[in-house]
Amino acid sequence: MKCPNCGSELKKEDYLDIEVDRCENCKGMWLDLDELDQLEDKAFDADGQKGSLMVSSELSRRKCPHCESPLREFQYRIRALRLDYCEKEHGFWLDAGEEERVLQLMQERGMEMGRKYEAEAEWRGTLKKFRKKSAWKI
Repeated sequence: MKCPNCGSELKKEDYLDIEVDRCENCKGMWLDLDELDQLEDKAFDADGQKGSLMVSSELSRRKCPHCESPLREFQYRIRALRLDYCEKEHGFWLDAGEEERVLQLMQERGMEMGRKYEAEAEWRGTLKKFRKKSAWKI
């Protein structure tokens, strides 16, 4: 397969126990469709709480290394990171270093969810206190 960024040959590589296709020239990485989820799981594996959302996308200058269709670019998880993807569901293109940014964003998501659950538990405890009759006595 050819690199969507520079046209060099992509080489199979093991990255965090995921077999990815890496460009030795520009250091970008092609992830097959399920491999982005596998990468995210390395930092935060609560799939039901990841909350991925693709609001909009625009045509990219790059082409899918599998089908040669134009890739589309989207804002990843509504953060300051733009990734390319194949509309025919072949996978995702990450420029050099973007795999680390994905991991960082997923770690942040895990911490946000932890804080959310702590706050909800504290609120439930507060509500229980107010529901007791003794809490209303002055």
